[in-house]
Amino acid sequence: MLITGASSGLGADFARAFAARGSRLILVARRADRLNELAAELHEAHGTECVVIPWDLGTWRAGSDLAAEVSRRGLRVDVVVNNAGFGTHRAIADENADTVASEIALNVGALVDLSRAFLPGMIARNDGVILNVASTAAFQSLPYLGVYAATKAFVLSFTEALWGELENTDVQALALCPGPTRTEFFDVAGSDAIAGPLQESPVVVAKAMKALDRRRPKPFVISGTGNWWGAAASRFAPRKTVIRLGRKIMLANRPH
Repeated sequence: MLITGASSGLGADFARAFAARGSRLILVARRADRLNELAAELHEAHGTECVVIPWDLGTWRAGSDLAAEVSRRGLRVDVVVNNAGFGTHRAIADENADTVASEIALNVGALVDLSRAFLPGMIARNDGVILNVASTAAFQSLPYLGVYAATKAFVLSFTEALWGELENTDVQALALCPGPTRTEFFDVAGSDAIAGPLQESPVVVAKAMKALDRRRPKPFVISGTGNWWGAAASRFAPRKTVIRLGRKIMLANRPH
């Protein structure tokens, strides 16, 4: 199985959870030192066989290039965890163009490329999982976190479409929608982007694993009861109200 963004946070905890189940892992992130440390930890704890592939997925076609590298190494992928992603907390007009391009390439482009690359093999074997990490931000527009929220809305919609295409197979597609989680995400977005209590990463991962253990999981799962109610309210409340509320929350925490 292949996990992106595996060097820390949710990605590392997904690696730990799957390693405990006896999976062989392909760990992908930019930081080779972190990946090697995790691989050593998992081998010591579970005897896990890990392949470390340092790779920057924040450029166009990087996902396709990674898939080609995995194929070149003769590695079979039955599970893809598309976890890599980042966000920035500022007005669209103030965003750096290169940062925005990298954010979209990573959060959207690489996720689609990797899903597309490995799905044919899964479908042929009638076995596999595409797990895409979205966010509760997928359910609402968030001024000052606009690009990130839009990419996660894409991830949710894309995964739901995959779920529909795969419903009559034994290949699963699941979008994990956590709320604010204690990871390095806020090192990039800034601690001021936190809106609500933080969940712990292993708790979020456990929620996803429980969903995957069901014979027919739903298209998405939300981690946390409060997050579930917030996402539900944002779907049924008037859109202007949702946008204005999101703006108020983000402005209250906006960096100066």
